[in-house]
Amino acid sequence: MKVFEKQSNVFRILSEAVSEGIVVVNKDQIIVATNGSADEIFGYDTKELLGKSLNVLIPQKYHHSHKDHFEGFVTHSEKRNMGRGRDLFGVRKDGTEFPVEAGLNPFTIYDNDYVMALIIDITQRKEHEQKIKELNTQLEHKIEERTEELHHTIKELKEEVKLRQEAEAKMKESLKKERDLNELKTKFLSLVSHEFKTPLGGILTSATLIGKYTKEEQQLKRDKHLDTIKNKVKYLDNILNDFLSIERLETGKVNYKFSHFPLSKVINEVVYNANMLLKDGQRINYPIDIDDYMVEFDEKIIELVLSNLIHNAVKYSGENTVIDLQVSFENEMLAFRIIDQGIGIPEKEQQFIFKRYFRAENALLDQGTGIGLNIVKSHLENLGGSITFTSKEGQGSTFIVKIPIITNHGKQ
Repeated sequence: MKVFEKQSNVFRILSEAVSEGIVVVNKDQIIVATNGSADEIFGYDTKELLGKSLNVLIPQKYHHSHKDHFEGFVTHSEKRNMGRGRDLFGVRKDGTEFPVEAGLNPFTIYDNDYVMALIIDITQRKEHEQKIKELNTQLEHKIEERTEELHHTIKELKEEVKLRQEAEAKMKESLKKERDLNELKTKFLSLVSHEFKTPLGGILTSATLIGKYTKEEQQLKRDKHLDTIKNKVKYLDNILNDFLSIERLETGKVNYKFSHFPLSKVINEVVYNANMLLKDGQRINYPIDIDDYMVEFDEKIIELVLSNLIHNAVKYSGENTVIDLQVSFENEMLAFRIIDQGIGIPEKEQQFIFKRYFRAENALLDQGTGIGLNIVKSHLENLGGSITFTSKEGQGSTFIVKIPIITNHGKQ
């Protein structure tokens, strides 16, 4: 310290020209010199710090670690920043702590080792850094909030787009159904008009001609026209029954009545009625070995199914052809096969054959409503049955009907 007293004027002149605080300590960490900036930073009067331990400028909690750092620095003395990578704090005379930045410079005078510390009060810098940090944090939070809002908005937009797409799809589907319904109505009206007009015209013609046959010997001609009228009326009655069947199926008003009856009874009746429709040379092969079978099912449904399929086979087959009706029992199912040698169904139209009012292109010239197969399929599915077919245009068709049924062999 005496060295600095002897050179006090020189040290004072040099140190006062420096804006940083200068504190010089000896190897025992005793303060031997300060400049005005250091005194002002730490709140001491001029020369008041001289002879005091460096610890008066260091917070109490750092005393122990600072001693080790200082001794290590003196041992490996080199010019460097103090507390590299760490926050440093000083303590003022009034006990308040504040952040500092310190650079250490070791030197030797007259074989005595000293350390000069250049100290800067960085309170304002830290406050600015803290403000910047807080602003950055606020900015990050705002960015997160905006990002979250953006994601939420995007999600809402996606949901809205999805809802609009669904609404458009539903609207398109509704329009399609409306077009299909209008087309179906048009087809239905055309079909009804055509199917009713032809037999009604035949009835009117026969009725008119009957009136002209007044003589007794003309009875055969009268009978012929009466049969024509009966057949036409029966045909119209069948069409009306089909339409009523559709209405009952759609409204769920179908009541099935199960009974115990001989299988041959239904088949005999169906084949008998079909025989009256046969063309020249046509015949129906009657199924074998069914006389002993009693079944429990809805008799009218079996009759309806078989009548529809056999009548179609007769109608769409030419003269001198055979319609084969086969019956078998397969895995507790009663199976019917109706095999014809008719016009067959075009391959491209087979997928539509059970649709209501559909008629294949090669069958448009024949009378028919296109609802019989649809009704048959609906009844069978309601009762756990099924209907399938194979067909080749120009070579005929085979329809296979399977019904879950209770059978009793050999009991009548």
